[in-house]
Amino acid sequence: MTDDRPPGSQLEQWISIGATIAAPVTVLGALLFYFGYVSSASEYAYFGINVDTIGLSSQDYVMRSPQTLLVPLLVLALASAAFLTLNVAIRGRINSAVAHPADEANEAEPGANPARQAEHIRRMVRRSRVLGLAVLTVGVVLLFTYSVVRDWALYALVTPLLIGLGAAIIAYTSRILKLLQRLQEQQAPATGKDAGSGRVAPARADSSVVARRIAGVLIYVVIAVSIFWATATVAQWSGRGLAIYDVEHLDNLPSVILDTEQRLFLRDPGIEETLLPPSEGQTFHYRYRGLRLLIEGQDRMFLIPNEWSANDSTLVVPLDNSVRVQFQFQN
Repeated sequence: MTDDRPPGSQLEQWISIGATIAAPVTVLGALLFYFGYVSSASEYAYFGINVDTIGLSSQDYVMRSPQTLLVPLLVLALASAAFLTLNVAIRGRINSAVAHPADEANEAEPGANPARQAEHIRRMVRRSRVLGLAVLTVGVVLLFTYSVVRDWALYALVTPLLIGLGAAIIAYTSRILKLLQRLQEQQAPATGKDAGSGRVAPARADSSVVARRIAGVLIYVVIAVSIFWATATVAQWSGRGLAIYDVEHLDNLPSVILDTEQRLFLRDPGIEETLLPPSEGQTFHYRYRGLRLLIEGQDRMFLIPNEWSANDSTLVVPLDNSVRVQFQFQN
């Protein structure tokens, strides 16, 4: 069997498939770059370095993002698994409550009455929606009182979590209420009046449906933005945590011996300055020990003292003929 489609349509099909694949990959790459950048910026800001001065490439930021995103991805996976399990249980109970007409229920057990079960589920769902609205309100209040509570250490994490959780509860409970209504309408017999009525729904009802759909889309946008904000906060905290870990374990960083032409007048604790003996053809005259390599950029290195504290400085050394660098790795 041969393909009779013209070459142009085949080309358009391949372009469409390529665009479908490339779009998610592009978005994923942009997210990895962003979270890697946020983490790196927070990490090196701890040492007083603007990450843009290091000269890291986009690939470097992408490679740094998995460690930052590990915890958020695990939390999202566990939360999704718990949500799916809860959703299956809720939908199963709803289906069992509306599967049979009420007159077939066992009247000896009031709790077994499907109509009463459906009404009980509806009340619980409405209460849950009120709870979601309260959680969302608290998050919005925190959002608009930023100038008052911005010094709270957990503000940047608690606020998006409350907004996202509240919006998620509202969206889910609204869908469950619609499901209950639809199932009950399917089970209820249609009256002659409804069956014979050919009236067209007014335009006002159509506008109401459009408004509800727009509100639903906005709710999902709020959830996505809240997840993004919370993940960015975790990435920022992760970068700072990496910096603190490096300070507490400076032995993991390579030791550096730096030779220079001119005296650097370094006064940080732990740095030893030695005057090199003069010799014929000697270019470098001063040697510095007690330095650790923090990171190497495109054309420069960033060195910190072997005994680093928040009052110390970070030394920026160009990678050219003006310095000579020796690395000492511990066995």
